[in-house]
Amino acid sequence: MGGCAPPITPGGAGYSREHFIRAFRAAFGETPGRYRTRRRVERACELLRSVNLTVTEICQLVGFTSVGTFSTRFSELAGASPTGYRAEAARRGGPAPIPGCFVLMWRTGLRAPGDREDVTSGEAPGAAGRVLSGT
Repeated sequence: MGGCAPPITPGGAGYSREHFIRAFRAAFGETPGRYRTRRRVERACELLRSVNLTVTEICQLVGFTSVGTFSTRFSELAGASPTGYRAEAARRGGPAPIPGCFVLMWRTGLRAPGDREDVTSGEAPGAAGRVLSGT
């Protein structure tokens, strides 16, 4: 999961790796790695409930590189496989899933149509949506 801020590294915080892990665990009750995994699984739960993407796509969106590792960690933390979790969420009801293509477009950071040049027609920004008067 890409964020705006650069990642905090033990060296950047003025600690050795081991001391940073101990200090993080003392402050937050879990290691940095477990915290990151838990947050990724929490985000995956949200995506499984709300969007129409495959488990593999969600795995990659939340930062896992292996579907096997993702499924194992997800099952450990959520108590069900990703597919089982999605099925249970659908059974309980709720809003319809957002189409995956919209989620992927949002993730790429596409601009609003008026904010960019229409590359298919070569028109200037904003010209594509104008209506000519008097014709």
